[in-house]
Amino acid sequence: MPDPASADRYENVPTASVYDTFAETATQLTSLYTQMSDTAPTPAERERWWQKVLELRDTKWSVPAHDRAQLIAHIKQWEDLLSRHRAARS
Repeated sequence: MPDPASADRYENVPTASVYDTFAETATQLTSLYTQMSDTAPTPAERERWWQKVLELRDTKWSVPAHDRAQLIAHIKQWEDLLSRHRAARS
C-alpha cells in the first residue's frame, strides 16, 4: 500500500510545478554525479560517474512534461539516490 504522506505531497500541486521539482532534482543529482566524476581517483571511476550523468540527462529528456506519474516516480527515485549518496559521503 502506498505511503499516504508521499501520495499527498503532490495532490494539489500543478503539473508544471511537479515538472519544476523533477528538473531541479535532476539538476542536483547531475551536479553530484559530475562532482564525483571530477574527483574520481581512477579514469574508470571517472567514466562510470560520467555515464550516470549522461543516463540521467537521457532519462530527463525522455519523460513527458505532462506525465505526473512518471515525474513523481523519478523525483522519489532521485531524492532517494541523493539522500543515500549524501549520507555515504558524510
